[in-house]
Amino acid sequence: MTTPAPAPRVVIADDQELVRTGFRLILTSRGVDVVGEAADGAEAVEAVRRLRPDVVLLDIRMPNMDGLEAARRILAQVPDCRVIMLTTFDLDSYVYAALAAGASGFLLKDVTPAHLAAAVRLVDTGDALLAPSITRRLVERHASVSGPAPARSAAPAVHRDLAVLTPREREVLTLLGKGLSNTELARTLTLSEATVKTHVARIFAKLTLRDRAQAVVLAYEKGLVTPGESAHPADVRS
Repeated sequence: MTTPAPAPRVVIADDQELVRTGFRLILTSRGVDVVGEAADGAEAVEAVRRLRPDVVLLDIRMPNMDGLEAARRILAQVPDCRVIMLTTFDLDSYVYAALAAGASGFLLKDVTPAHLAAAVRLVDTGDALLAPSITRRLVERHASVSGPAPARSAAPAVHRDLAVLTPREREVLTLLGKGLSNTELARTLTLSEATVKTHVARIFAKLTLRDRAQAVVLAYEKGLVTPGESAHPADVRS
């Protein structure tokens, strides 16, 4: 008999008490363990440091310390914690900077109860909440020469050395940046999906990437992919 996975431990950070209460009721009714709440970014950082949750739901716009700065501090202090950004704005410009800082994705505050619980469980397994193709569109929207957002919220520079990658791994990272799935990578490179998964795992380990969403951001930051470039190699050949 398979032992069920332990319930994710979650901290909810939002300056609106009604939002926190609603999310807590939704999650607890679906078997997620809400271990703490916070009303601003500073409280969120302290709660995560003290409680060590698996996932933190972090509102972008909060007093005292915004969610973006809180995400940076949380991921620096508790790197195993997964961050989901909450926003009322679809593809908010701050989300790009949050992904670059290591967040696993974002949710709109009008998310359905089922989607909210599923999102928490998804990122708790180490996966990204955003599909690579959606992340690519988000990055293209904000990773322009004019910068992703106002200066106070710009994403930190990425300083990972791609020299640690083999030529094949660099090729795989480039295609990841274009939003290709494992199946598409295998077809494009004429490899098995198992081999592709091995390459992806090695890339993540060498570059300390959390998930595919962060791999997309890194590919743009390093110039492997540029905004407006075709998503799939086949598109160029046609």
